[in-house]
Amino acid sequence: VAALGRTSARFVFSSSGSASDTASPPDTTGASVCFVSLKSSVELCMLCLFITCCSGNSSEMPETITSRDAARFPIVASCTLLGLYLFFKIFSQEYINLLLSMYFFVLGILALSHTISPMMNRFFPANFPNKQYQLLFTQGSGESKEEIVNYEFDTKDLVCLALSSVVGVWYLLRKHWIANNLFGLAFSLNGVELLHLNNVSTGCILLGGLFIYDVFWVFGTNVMVTVAKSFEAPIKLVFPQDLLEKGLDADNFAMLGLGDIVIPGIFIALLLRFDISLKKNTHTYFYTSFVAYIFGLGLTIFIMHIFKHAQPALLYLVPACIGFPLLVALAKGEVTEMFR
Repeated sequence: VAALGRTSARFVFSSSGSASDTASPPDTTGASVCFVSLKSSVELCMLCLFITCCSGNSSEMPETITSRDAARFPIVASCTLLGLYLFFKIFSQEYINLLLSMYFFVLGILALSHTISPMMNRFFPANFPNKQYQLLFTQGSGESKEEIVNYEFDTKDLVCLALSSVVGVWYLLRKHWIANNLFGLAFSLNGVELLHLNNVSTGCILLGGLFIYDVFWVFGTNVMVTVAKSFEAPIKLVFPQDLLEKGLDADNFAMLGLGDIVIPGIFIALLLRFDISLKKNTHTYFYTSFVAYIFGLGLTIFIMHIFKHAQPALLYLVPACIGFPLLVALAKGEVTEMFR
């Protein structure tokens, strides 16, 4: 799932009127509207990243990414990207997107339900009839019986699932940008919460590998662009640039791939845990990396409008997110502790 999201999202900040991640030159006549949209996009990304990093720090059962996993990830993502490219070349784009829409429909409902469940619990009255349920699938019998699925939930979870299903149907039928963003934010929150890096060295390997991956597939071939244009799924956040003109029916969007939130997010969450491990009651490295993310994203937008073309955001985010904290560590003499 992570590799599919990484390859298909195209991790590009772009300004476009289509559902793809390839940019068309911005409309200079609507510069003020465009500025409002980009300002909102940066603010939403900052908020989303801050929440994902903090929530990622509290996950009970995270999936830990080792240095070996980090080194293999760009290779797996490249194979997935090339596979998608061949699929779109051989088979009908319509049927592939239908299959992917159903896949992300189910995945999005589950992710959104898991995300809103803690918030929704505050709105249920104290006398709400909350019953407990258990979904259990086993294989075999007697002593050889083993659990395949053992999931416990309650009535409140079912209510959240029903609300998320409404959003899912809305997205499936209309592909509306609000439904797309709700699913996208849910994927981002769950991604950072479920994925943890085991140390800073692993984070540098992962970010460095994906940096090379982005540069190669974006500037070296047309594979990434072709897949991005063909792929329709809620794996990017979209920001309407004509919201003031068309309201909720806006159709001219700036876009940011979820990988530009999740990949830096798990690294920034790691630095938050590093701050806590130092036991100095400060979050120096977390805030430094957070500022670095804002700087990298802002630089991406600036370059995009200078060259009037979509930009792979990791090209600017990776050096910033690694370089800024490293400079702070050098200044404080804590490089050894950081890479221990």
